[in-house]
Amino acid sequence: MIDFRGHILLLSGHPGSGKTTTAEALAHLPGGPKVHLHSDDFWGYIKHGHIDPWLEEAHEQNRMIMQIAADVAGHYARHGYFVVLDGVVRPSWLPAFQALGLPLHYIVLRTTAAEAIDRCVLRGGDSLSDPNVVADLHAEFMALGPYEAHVLSVSGQDRDGALKSVVDALQSGRFGVAE
Repeated sequence: MIDFRGHILLLSGHPGSGKTTTAEALAHLPGGPKVHLHSDDFWGYIKHGHIDPWLEEAHEQNRMIMQIAADVAGHYARHGYFVVLDGVVRPSWLPAFQALGLPLHYIVLRTTAAEAIDRCVLRGGDSLSDPNVVADLHAEFMALGPYEAHVLSVSGQDRDGALKSVVDALQSGRFGVAE
């Protein structure tokens, strides 16, 4: 049972780290009301003029998307929901969420690069599966400076193990982000 009404969890990490799978499972656990926001959906709403978010020229688009995601998360949280937003949320995007003045948690899931690439290639479909892009994004999450303390290794864990690790991390209180 998990009850973090009015809190926001940014469940981040490189592609293939298990963010979406874990966020979806977390949102279905018993306890208080929960919302799962999949940040990729916000980019997907752009039908013409979309810039792949990992490209350098996507900076302004990415800032806009994170602000929109923060606004939506804030509305849900202010109405008593525990919001779990999953996505490749870089530390530089945290201010949009901190400005909400709501309890904020930041957990960065991490696996090995090989695991990340294997998972992304296997899932196929229209999801990111280019091994070079996955490897580049994995590398971006390998040195997070002061946010390195927010990393949770889920390497080698199955879905249930990753979910348990995230629940334990949340309940520990050590992944909170100050305003």
